[in-house]
Amino acid sequence: METDAGGSTGVPWTKRTDAARTMKMQATDHDVLIVGSGASGGMAANILTRQGIKCLMLEAGPVVDRNEARELRSAHSLPYRGMGTPGKVPHVFQANEFNENQWVDEEEVPYTHDPDKPYNWVRIRMVGGKSSFWARMSYRLSDYEFKAADHDGFGDNWPIDHATLAPYYDRVESILRVSGRSENFPQMPGGNFVEDDSPWSVVAQRFVDAAGARGIPVTKGRRALGSGGLASSVNLTLPGAMETGNLTIVPDAIVRQITTDPNTGLANGADFLDRHSGREMHANARVVVLAASCLESTRILLNSEIANSSGVLGRYLIDQFYITQAVQASVPEARDGRAVQGFIGGGGIAPRFRNIDSQHSGFIRGYAYDWGTGGTPNAAHIPAYGAELERALESYRGSGVSVTVMGSVLPRYENHVRLNRGVTDKWGIPVLHVDATYTDNEFNMARDAVDTFEELCLDCGCDIVSKHDEMFPPGYSIHEVGGCRMGDDPRTSVLNRWNQSHDIRNLWVVDGSSFVTAGWQNPTLTIMALSMRASEYMVEQMRTGAV
Repeated sequence: METDAGGSTGVPWTKRTDAARTMKMQATDHDVLIVGSGASGGMAANILTRQGIKCLMLEAGPVVDRNEARELRSAHSLPYRGMGTPGKVPHVFQANEFNENQWVDEEEVPYTHDPDKPYNWVRIRMVGGKSSFWARMSYRLSDYEFKAADHDGFGDNWPIDHATLAPYYDRVESILRVSGRSENFPQMPGGNFVEDDSPWSVVAQRFVDAAGARGIPVTKGRRALGSGGLASSVNLTLPGAMETGNLTIVPDAIVRQITTDPNTGLANGADFLDRHSGREMHANARVVVLAASCLESTRILLNSEIANSSGVLGRYLIDQFYITQAVQASVPEARDGRAVQGFIGGGGIAPRFRNIDSQHSGFIRGYAYDWGTGGTPNAAHIPAYGAELERALESYRGSGVSVTVMGSVLPRYENHVRLNRGVTDKWGIPVLHVDATYTDNEFNMARDAVDTFEELCLDCGCDIVSKHDEMFPPGYSIHEVGGCRMGDDPRTSVLNRWNQSHDIRNLWVVDGSSFVTAGWQNPTLTIMALSMRASEYMVEQMRTGAV
C-alpha cells in the first residue's frame, strides 16, 4: 500500500543503511543536505527526492530496527532495578530504566540552565527522531494563533495564515491518516480526516452537554492513525524517498556547523563527526536544510555564527504548559463496579474557548482540555494509606474522570537559548544554555483552567478527588518551538515565510524553530505542513536557478 507521500508501509531500507555508517563522502556534491530525519526532515526528503533532487541526510543517531531492538526485561535484571541510571536523563520525566536508552544521554550531550529556572529538553537521536515516539495528536493551528497579535495586540503575527497552510494540512492529514470529526470550530479548523463516528458514553455525553451549556466546544480528539502501528518518518515518508534512489542516509553523523563559501556567503555544506570514532568529515551541497529539531537546529546555527543579522536567533522560545491530572473526579454511579457497558469511558478535546468572543480579565490567549473518563484516580492523590487506600482504589476503579490542561505560552524575547562555550558535549561542541520561565499570564490561565474544569465535573454530578494547578517546568510538553522564527521583516525574524533564511538564500530551517506562536496545539502536524510547503518552494527556487 502506498501513502500519498509515496512512502510504503514497510521499512526495508533500514536493512541497507548500516553500510552508510562507513561510507566515504568521496568528492561527490549533493543537491541538498538535510540535517535530521524526523517529521520535518523526512517530509523534506520525500518531497525533494520525488522531484529528482539528490539528497544526503545526516542523522546524529543510529538506525534502529524496532522489531529486533526491543526486549522485555524484569526490573531485577536491570542494574538499577528499574529506577534509572543516575545522571543519564535527569530532565526527562517520561524516562525510566526500561526506556532510557531511547533518550539522549545528558552526560554525553548536556545543556545548562539557571538552577532557579529549570527546563526540560527532551531529545531523541535515531533515524526517525521523535516522530517514532510522539503521542500522534494532530491539531491545526487556527488564525487565533497565526494572527494572534491582531486579536490581543501582543507580539507578532505569522507572515502566513490558516488559508495559506490549509492545502498542506490536507495532504499531511492524508499521509498521517488523522482520525477526527470536522466540527469546523473557528479556533480548531476542520480537516481531511478518517471520520471518527464512535458514540459518546453516557458520562462523556454529560460532559459534552455541560460544556455546551457553558459555551465550551467539545469534539473527539484528532490522532494520526499511521499504518502498522507507527506514524513516523520511518514508515511514512523516508521509505518513499529511499525508493527513488535519490536519498542517502548517513546515521551516527553529528553536525558541528553549517559551512559557507567565503566568496559568496552562501551555505556550501556541513562539518560533522562520526559518533563512534569522532572522525571529522565534511559534506558538500548546493542547498542546506536544517531539520534537526527546534533547539538543535538553533544550536547548530549559533555554533556556525550565521543567519543572525536580526539578532533574534535563539530568541522567542515557546512551548505549551502542561498540567497533568489537573482535576481527578469520580462518578458515583460507576463506583464499586456498578457501571454497565456504555455508561462510562472515552473522552475528547475541548479546544481553546477563552478570549474568542470576549476578553478574560486575567490573561490573554487560551488553553484546551484533553479529558477522559473511565479510569481510576491516581493513588498518590487519595488521602489514605495501606488497607484504607486499597479499599478506596477498588471502589474508585473505572469511575474516574481526569484532564490534562494544555496552555498557550506567550512568545517573549526574554525566553531564549544561547551558547555556553564553557561546557561542551562528548564531541567538543559547545552546548546550549536555556533561559525560559513562565509569567503571570500562564499562571493565571492555569488557575482558571483547573477551576473551570472542576466546575464542569460538579455540573456532571461528579465527586472531586483532587485538583492542582502546578505546571511542569518549561519544555516538559516536548513541544518546544521558536528560536528561528519566520517573518516578513529581516530585522525581527530569522526566516522568511517560506522557512528560508533571510541572510543566506540557500539555507532553509523546516522544523518547529520557525514558529511565531505556539497556541495550545501539538505542533507536529504544523511542522510537517510547513516542511512540505517549504520543500516545494525550494524545488522551484532550484529549478529557476535562484539558489
